[in-house]
Amino acid sequence: MRAPLHSFVVCAYGRSPYLQECVESLVRQTKNSRILIATSTPNEMITAVAEQYNLRVIVNPRKCGIAADWNFALRQTDTRLVTIAHQDDVYEPAYTEKVLKAFRKRRDAIILFTDYRELRGSLDTASGGWQTGQSRLVKVKHLMLSPLRVRFLQKSRWVRRRILSLGNPICCPAVTYVKGRTPEPLFHGEMKSNIDWQAWEQLSRQRGAFVYIPEPLMQHRIHEESTTSALVGDHARREEDLYMYRKFWPGKIPELIWRFYGRNEKYQ
Repeated sequence: MRAPLHSFVVCAYGRSPYLQECVESLVRQTKNSRILIATSTPNEMITAVAEQYNLRVIVNPRKCGIAADWNFALRQTDTRLVTIAHQDDVYEPAYTEKVLKAFRKRRDAIILFTDYRELRGSLDTASGGWQTGQSRLVKVKHLMLSPLRVRFLQKSRWVRRRILSLGNPICCPAVTYVKGRTPEPLFHGEMKSNIDWQAWEQLSRQRGAFVYIPEPLMQHRIHEESTTSALVGDHARREEDLYMYRKFWPGKIPELIWRFYGRNEKYQ
């Protein structure tokens, strides 16, 4: 059997009530991928989900934070393409198919990423399902990414850096990484909430393409227990945002941008 080109590595932490829903969405992809679960907090709930779907669980013996967990996840598979699936999120059945199709057209890709919808952590009784949709912030992020709809601009370091200079519009769990084109380690642990933005900034300096697939092919869950949500409102979040803006802008400009964009960002 031909080896898969793509892997999902599910980062599982603690006892998420949404882990099974995430894994189920990966199993139901229209194109097969290798699926693994990586965790630094092994427990019977994670084991039970893995056994139900006949998945391998790989335990990270070092509990060093989110960045370390993501770096560990990237190292657990030898496929060319890797998506770090967050345990609370849900992927549309065509996610893998559309990513593989885009990669075959853009072999110079550094990362490939899709649009997303927000998935609220409570049942929408009117529709009988989970609440999905687009907040004003998500719409702003779509607008920020619009230059990358143009194929030749995906290779432009100047365009990528101008987009990232205004904030982080790339949804981390919607990203597929091209191994061999990303440094190791990719993620750095000095931040709590902007680990991914810092990685995109680093990758934006490299030759190659940021391949944007402008279809909402995954649903990113927003709930109070998530790590990012817990950080919102914290003074540390403001300092991290300003740190990132200063990578692109001089003087007082970072503070002005944060007042316009950063402080209104409820969730990443």
